[in-house]
Amino acid sequence: MTDIQKNPDELTILSLDTCTESCSAALSVKGQIFSELAVVPREHSQRILPMVDSVLSQANISLSDVDLIAYGRGPGSFTGIRICTSMTQGLALGQDIPVIGLSALQTMAQTVFDHQGAVQVICAIDARMGEIYWGQFVFNNGLAELVGLETVTAPNLATLELDKSLSIIACGTGFETYPQLLELCENITLTQEIQFPDAKSMLSLAKAGYTQGLSTSVDDLAPVYVRDTVTWKKLPGRE
Repeated sequence: MTDIQKNPDELTILSLDTCTESCSAALSVKGQIFSELAVVPREHSQRILPMVDSVLSQANISLSDVDLIAYGRGPGSFTGIRICTSMTQGLALGQDIPVIGLSALQTMAQTVFDHQGAVQVICAIDARMGEIYWGQFVFNNGLAELVGLETVTAPNLATLELDKSLSIIACGTGFETYPQLLELCENITLTQEIQFPDAKSMLSLAKAGYTQGLSTSVDDLAPVYVRDTVTWKKLPGRE
């Protein structure tokens, strides 16, 4: 396994995400970033490995050169999370590469911060069954920092813990399905550009997590479904 004392700025980091309708992979190596993303519902299992191969090929490195794998741990599609975690296991096991799980909501918030320079962000993913996956974030030292807890909730029960006197950027499919969420505060502005997690935005979060000692062996890989898996078993065919 990679030495925990390795300089975070020298890490070669591979990231992948299939938690929502989007599928993405990214690679950071020697200051360069390579990435692939496509919105391909129900094609994640066919698309994610070719994306990983593509970014490795673009960087002209092999999997054995990777120091850390970041994976989307959820919340999101139950099937998508399983695909992401199983793919991460397959990649990491053979090379004994440490892994770090990252929140799909935090990844979305990081994308907003990176692209739009927001101060506060709320993320909502349509969780089906009349619910949303809900997370609130502030910008701290260049990174999206969670405020409170990530939850699965009915839209009418969602509460705002951010500073209502400051501007808030909203992102995610939950706001399209439940536009009433935008009425929680008059300072909320919806961005249409960012609806899903992007593995490219996971790279800075992964480096920070590594620095904090949050990476683990693949044996300790931990998906986060938020919604109880029993609920999913009652709904065959749901994603």
